[in-house]
Amino acid sequence: MTKSSALFSLRILTINTHKGFTTFNRRFVLPQLRDAIRSVNPDIVCLQEVLGEHEIHALNIADWPQTSHYEFLADAVWQDYAYGQNAVYSEGHHGNAILSRYSIIRSENRDISIPGHEKRGLLHCEIALPAPSAHPLHIICAHLGLRERHRQIQLGMLSRFVNTLPDACPIVVAGDFNDWRQRANPLLRTGAGLEEIFTRDRGRPARTFPARFPLLRLDRIYIKNAAASAPRTLSLREWRHLSDHAPLAVEIAL
Repeated sequence: MTKSSALFSLRILTINTHKGFTTFNRRFVLPQLRDAIRSVNPDIVCLQEVLGEHEIHALNIADWPQTSHYEFLADAVWQDYAYGQNAVYSEGHHGNAILSRYSIIRSENRDISIPGHEKRGLLHCEIALPAPSAHPLHIICAHLGLRERHRQIQLGMLSRFVNTLPDACPIVVAGDFNDWRQRANPLLRTGAGLEEIFTRDRGRPARTFPARFPLLRLDRIYIKNAAASAPRTLSLREWRHLSDHAPLAVEIAL
């Protein structure tokens, strides 16, 4: 590969943070989770179930951060971040977040909730990348519903939105799809041209839930107009006490 044709690459990580607690909410582990994410050194982080605010926990937990969880995780490492508020309750709210080393040009949170059921969203960011990348990166952090019928509707919403994005721009969709029946891949491939990286590399999505003994293939990373390499589920020995979902990481080349 000549210097002029060299690709720009970046590392992406996705994890459901479980609101900063271990499985069954036994222990608050957000500071340890921040250290673990830093150790992977990702350029972009997609977070699901990240707290924006919780008034009761802030009073009762000694090491509760003074900022939102996504700001605490970003700290001085990821210069830009965006938050999409989904679930709102009397004590606070949570949703999806994207942390980025590169400038976020614009962001929007798209409501894909089914009326009368738990709030869900797609957080979309357009990210300016340094040369030689000719196009901005479009990244979508997703958290879909628990019911199959709801997910089918939400996958249709996701496909239609992806099809509105510029044709040549690289697109990454990452997050918690709750797709334990593995129905999402063909729908997103035919509906929006999205390819799931673990399926392309290993034939099936990665097992990610529950983190201590993963059986279900719930979390995904999809790409379009990009190349992917080295997809991996991060070491369960190091991560399994930090969330009920195992995190996924991948190298993306543009």
